[in-house]
Amino acid sequence: MFSLGPLVLIRRALVGGLLALACALPLRPAAAEPFRVVAFAGASNWPFWVGQEKGFFKAAGLEPTLEITPNSVEMAKNLHAGRYDLALTAVDNLVAYDEGQGETDLGGPADFVAVFGVDNGLLSIMAAPGVSRIADLKGKAISVDAMTTGFAFVLRDALARNGLAEGDVQWVKVGGGAQRLEALLKNEQAATLLNTPLDLAAEAKGFTRLMRGRDAVGPYQGIVGAVRRSALSDGAPELRKFISGFHASVAWLAEPANKAEAIRILTDRMKAMQGPPAEKAYAALLDPASGIYRDLRIDREGMKTVLRLRSAYGEPRKALTDPGRYIDERPREAALKR
Repeated sequence: MFSLGPLVLIRRALVGGLLALACALPLRPAAAEPFRVVAFAGASNWPFWVGQEKGFFKAAGLEPTLEITPNSVEMAKNLHAGRYDLALTAVDNLVAYDEGQGETDLGGPADFVAVFGVDNGLLSIMAAPGVSRIADLKGKAISVDAMTTGFAFVLRDALARNGLAEGDVQWVKVGGGAQRLEALLKNEQAATLLNTPLDLAAEAKGFTRLMRGRDAVGPYQGIVGAVRRSALSDGAPELRKFISGFHASVAWLAEPANKAEAIRILTDRMKAMQGPPAEKAYAALLDPASGIYRDLRIDREGMKTVLRLRSAYGEPRKALTDPGRYIDERPREAALKR
């Protein structure tokens, strides 16, 4: 019978000790997956930028990322595929896809739901210099993101209320607000629908505001935070953290003492918003009555307008009357109680 050498015994003792120590130490949690947000270009992202820079998301226990989508089709496809956790988008987009009226086939049923509200869209019909009224658009080109989703129905309804049938103008699908603004400034179309502050950028270049969206269609729910219903199955802790940080950012923006820094954060990320347009954007976006919602509520009367327009213009035609089918505010309510 042979005996192990002293070096072997020492080596075995060391290995055994290390294994015991490793078992005794608490396991380090795996790094959390990033919370991925997609949005359109525009100042609806202002609270997000504030939350990043001022640390409100980090204080809530989250470090989200933001990507800008070129159009509503890409937004819907990527949210449906799980590439993003949340979209800041027009609520009409999610209603359209939930009802099978979207611009493209997602490869399966959509289960999008709105969990908080951001604003009423802050929409305006902006037109080229020389176009002073809706009737002047007859025979001219008008740009939209997509004909069947987004804010296109607001524009179509405004034209109808002012005597222009759908066939009286040429409709051109251009993409999101930033793309439509660029095309308008290049005079590629005669008019489009823009939200604040993109409308202010056009106005500063001499373009004409023909009508505000709320004057055309009444109360309207515009941008919301949208997720897949399947993402709510575990209580959505990361979503609640995001809403908490977003709400804190809105509260910070609303403080008059923060105005100068708030405008600086906006202009750092939107180079076209310098000088007077930035001041106007601040006033419009933070107007207590018509700007960004302080409590991130979803406007039920505004939702009824969205459904009225979709019932009138969506294909295939459906009578949509129940806003509650597209809303779940439990994450918002839980986040605001923290």
